[in-house]
Amino acid sequence: MQSSALTVDDYINALPQDRKEAIQKLRAITLKNLPKGFEEAMGYGMMGYCVPHSLYPNGYHCDPKQPLPFFGMASQKNSINVYHMGMYVQKELYDWFVAEYPKHVSSKLDMGKSCIRFKKPEHIPYDLIGELLTKMTISDWIQMYELNIKPKK
Repeated sequence: MQSSALTVDDYINALPQDRKEAIQKLRAITLKNLPKGFEEAMGYGMMGYCVPHSLYPNGYHCDPKQPLPFFGMASQKNSINVYHMGMYVQKELYDWFVAEYPKHVSSKLDMGKSCIRFKKPEHIPYDLIGELLTKMTISDWIQMYELNIKPKK
């Protein structure tokens, strides 16, 4: 369920009230905890936080016109999803999150490699997501991206 919103505010304003409150809270936690340098933008039909071209001119290898994505959030049909690309490439960070999750939420973790799905907004562990966002700087992410994801020439 991709949004056609051009701005983050438009995206949020189009959400139903229960989703809007959860996404606004996720946005506030993200802006409070995300290391300096990442920029908020719409990308791939969702809200995202990326490495701007001014810091990483090569952009995203799938579409170099796009900035390098790092973290995103989306209101999908059956869940609110957050996407943390750092967990996709750093097993230690993924393992840390999986171990910490049950300390914050009683519901079962529904997670892929970088996607965490929350079927009920009240199950979102906002403080844990905030802590997760502090664990990787913009330079850490660029280095991991180049080592683990970006195709080698």
